[in-house]
Amino acid sequence: MNQAALQQKVYDGYAKAALRIGKVAAQYRPSGPFFTMGAPLASLLVAFTTNMGFTKFNAYAHPVWTSLHDGSLTTPGDYLVTEDGTWFIAAQQSLLPILAVSCNRVASMFRVSQENGVGVIGYAGDTGASEVAIMTGWPCSILQGTKGEKNPAQLPGDERTPWWIILLPESAGTILRNADIIQDDLGRRYVISSPELTDLGWRLTASMQVP
Repeated sequence: MNQAALQQKVYDGYAKAALRIGKVAAQYRPSGPFFTMGAPLASLLVAFTTNMGFTKFNAYAHPVWTSLHDGSLTTPGDYLVTEDGTWFIAAQQSLLPILAVSCNRVASMFRVSQENGVGVIGYAGDTGASEVAIMTGWPCSILQGTKGEKNPAQLPGDERTPWWIILLPESAGTILRNADIIQDDLGRRYVISSPELTDLGWRLTASMQVP
């Protein structure tokens, strides 16, 4: 039996499991950097679990799940939306479980173009008018990281500026850079410190932007 035939048997097995224990999911496939969830591409049955035996609960700061569904109908970067939440497919590696990431926020990304202000002193920096949207409307995972940044002044009442780990699919043709701005659906803003494009999509380290 060749690998393609074996892979289809694996997906057939996932589909049979989803038929018995899964829920209906709407499937979306972004076609560009400016994403809106209009009419779904399709619907399919899917079950999410943290292990194949359905014997382990998920824990804090762990957005990664295994998705049981017919993988021949999906591709990495697709979104699956059920009554319980939104996931994006991070990977469909050969003969391995389908990797999905749970999304808790919707984010847009902006690039800052530095402008020189006119005045006695002059100003060059980030203003709302200088920010250009490069990706909008992307469900993603935004969870707190393990560290924070100290205020350089180090005053007694200063708190650390929190760091965040942001996971989202790759958008073809869009490369995120250090210092790009992310804004989520709660209005919180983050500055990308370290953008890493992996086989599973974007993994971003960002700091909270203090007003």
